[in-house]
Order: sequence, then C-alpha cells, then structure tokens
Amino acid sequence: MLLPVILSGGSGSRLWPVSREHFPKQFQRLNSSDHSLLQEAALRLEGHEEVLPPLVVCNETHRFLVAEQLHAIGIEPSRIILEPCGRNTAPALALAALCAQEIDPEAVMLVMPADHVIADRDAFLDAVAQGRRLVMENQLVTFGIRPDRPHTGYGYIRRGEPMESGYRVERFVEKPDHERAQAYVEDGGYLWNSGIFLFTAAHYLGELSRQAPDILQACELAYSGRREDLDFLRVDGAAFADCRSESIDYAVMEHTSAAAVVPMDPGWSDIGAWDAIFDLKTGPADEGNVVQGDVMLHDTRNSLVHSQSRLVATIGVDDLVIVETEDAVLIADRHRAQETKQIVERLKHDGRSECQALPQVYRPWGHYRTMVLTDSFQVKEIVVKPGAKLSLQMHHHRAEHWIVVEGTARVTQSEGHGDTESLRSYLLSEDESTYIPLGTLHRLENPGVIPLKLIEVQTGSYLGEDDIVRYTDDYGRT
Repeated sequence: MLLPVILSGGSGSRLWPVSREHFPKQFQRLNSSDHSLLQEAALRLEGHEEVLPPLVVCNETHRFLVAEQLHAIGIEPSRIILEPCGRNTAPALALAALCAQEIDPEAVMLVMPADHVIADRDAFLDAVAQGRRLVMENQLVTFGIRPDRPHTGYGYIRRGEPMESGYRVERFVEKPDHERAQAYVEDGGYLWNSGIFLFTAAHYLGELSRQAPDILQACELAYSGRREDLDFLRVDGAAFADCRSESIDYAVMEHTSAAAVVPMDPGWSDIGAWDAIFDLKTGPADEGNVVQGDVMLHDTRNSLVHSQSRLVATIGVDDLVIVETEDAVLIADRHRAQETKQIVERLKHDGRSECQALPQVYRPWGHYRTMVLTDSFQVKEIVVKPGAKLSLQMHHHRAEHWIVVEGTARVTQSEGHGDTESLRSYLLSEDESTYIPLGTLHRLENPGVIPLKLIEVQTGSYLGEDDIVRYTDDYGRT
C-alpha cells in the first residue's frame, strides 16, 4: 500500500503579505479557485489503487486548519501528528515513520510537502510507479525536476549511474548562484531537488539510526510519550524539543549509499516566492501580466498584481510584484521576489503583527476579522459555523457588546463576576444585541444551520487575545 505523508510546516514568508505565520501558503488557494495547496496535495492520489488515507505532520498551531480543510474535501486522515516545535524534515519524517509502522508496516511512504503544485498528475503518478520499483530494490528514492532555466532558489541533485527505473544519486548541491545554475542546466546531468521522497518506514528509520542516531533516539522518546487529543496525535514536547533541527537531505540522503533519484516533469512548482506564482500563471495574454482581484492596468508589462481588499491600479510599470492585503502592501522588483523574507524578518524583529496573522483569523469554531482597533476599543466581525461554539470564558480587562446581523446566537452568561453557579442561556436573533460585562463568564454558540454573523465591540484597558480564561472548551484549549 502507498501511504501519502504530507508535511505541512513552514510559514511561507517569501509569499508575504498573503502568507502569514498563522495562516501560511499551504492553506490558501494560490493555484486553484477550488482547493488550497494542502487540499490539492491530499487529493493528488485520489482514485489511485492501493492508497491509504494520508498521514499529516503539522505545526500544533495549525492543527484545526488542517483538520477543517481535510474535512471539507471529505478526507479522513490516517493520523494528524502535531509537532510541538519546528525541527525540520528529518525529525518530522522520523515521527511519521514510527506512526506509519503502526498503520501498515509494509506501506511505502510517499512524502510530499503540502505547499507544492503538481500540474500533470499522470506524469507524477508515472514517476511514483518508477520510484516504487526502486523502493523494492531497497532504495531511498527522491524525485528530481528537469530544469528548464538556471533557477537559484532551488537545490540541485547530480544524477549518477543509471538504474532500471532511475539513477543513483551522485551528490546533492546547495542553492547555486546564477553562473553555477547556468552551468548545471547546460551540463544536463543536474535536476532540481523537489523535496518529494519515497521509501518504507523501516528503511528510513534504519538509515537514520546509522547516519543520525541522536535524531532517531530523540524522536523515539518523543513518540513513546504520545497521546491522542481529539483528532490529533501529540508527542512529548520536551523530548522533541531536545532533538536537533536537520533536513532529511543533510541527515540521511547525502550520506546513505542507497539514494536514488527519478527524473520527472509533472509541472512542478514549490510556490516559493511571488516570482514562482508569476511563472506558474503567466501567459501570452495581457502583455505577460498576472492579475488577481480588483486590478486595473495601464501600460503595464511582465508584472504580478494581486489585490485582496480594494482596487489596485498601475500605470507605466514593468517587472514588478504588487501585492495588496487589507493591512499591508508589497511592491518589489519581480526578479528580487525571494528577498521578501528579509522584510518578514524585520517585521518579527520589530514585534509587528503583520508577519503573524491576517486581519481575518481562523479558529476551530469559525473566524473573526478585526475591523477597527484603537487603544480603548476594538470592533470585530465574528462568524461561527453551524453547530459550533466558543469556549466558556471570562476576560479580566475588557467588556463586550454583541450585535447579531445574521443567524441565531445562543448566549450563555453568568449573573456575577466569575460566578459559575448562576449561568443562564438565551437566544438572540438578527438585529438583537447583548452586553457581556468585564469578568462575566460567557459563551457564544450557533444552534442554527446557517453561519452566525455578529459584530463584537470590545471596550477596556487591554484588548489582547491572551486576555482569555477558558473554563470549558470543545477543542481542548483550556
């Protein structure tokens, strides 16, 4: 059986301001109007014979996004493993392999990053079939993309002697400068490193024990302390944090004698930066421009213009990336789009929120969007999914006013300050409102079959999201 293993880590900082730490690129519809990149990865083997439900490894912060997006496309994963902290791909795959041995010890793990695009599914499946033959020959298989230009944003693989279904790996090469990348393309023996792998769990763990035993030991200790939490599998956080951070390339593939590569050309892109979006979507129309949203162009060429919340107009520009969101605008030379990460690093250094979350923030019960924020009050739009409810909670520093604009709300509220004995529930319909005083226990619930939409006005001395004391919660966040 084939076990898809989807790695859903990273923050996609080179796609800022659309991609943020709390809502990175894999959860967004950057390639399709119907599915996010994560959903595309999960559906990539749909209908293929002998395929198990996917196993997903993700950041703990993103757990509800992963579960919700898979549920939306009707996929029940084999497991969702939560990483307590980021430790790169070698430890993440160690956890996945340990889990895979419980799911099916004989399964072949197909490792796919959640944020890649595969345009030609048939070509990809043909390459996977070739790779499976190499796995049966006891090989750790990676997939190389035939380069069509000297790209400096990818690592390269130098292929070695031919095998029946691919090539031995001669060596892995770091991201080159332009001159070396040009030489690699002209040489013809180099492939882009796709970051997609194929092997059995036992073979990977065996190689890891030989090449990086400290990583395996830390991951085995973390996995031995695992526990189920709703739909998720949690490992021991302290043990996993003690593991060193390392990629599978550095930890295993560069040192093993069993590395093989299968060349393929399935219309692959890692959507690494805005120039990759441009390359993916550009065509002969509109003088080579790529546009998204409410955009008006005049005398504009070879540019990507992306608008989310308002009209963006351009006049007389060439080779630019212009990306507008509700709270930020990026303007960059298209050929320097990779440097967007440096802006994100500065935002983090300055403690600015624009690197972390979009104005619309997703929660397991729905989402909210900040409309107005001042030192003394905040206005939010809150949307609660049918049947969902927020935690029973209390705030020390703020009061809240709720106005229902669509749907029906069930409000649970205490009579006094922090009083758990006097809880009462009541319904609010459209155009009705209520007041939640500071220190009062309260809960919001949608008992209906359509989304509940309301406006929340917060007033108080501190309006931060960490001013929440949860008493009970359906999502284990107390």
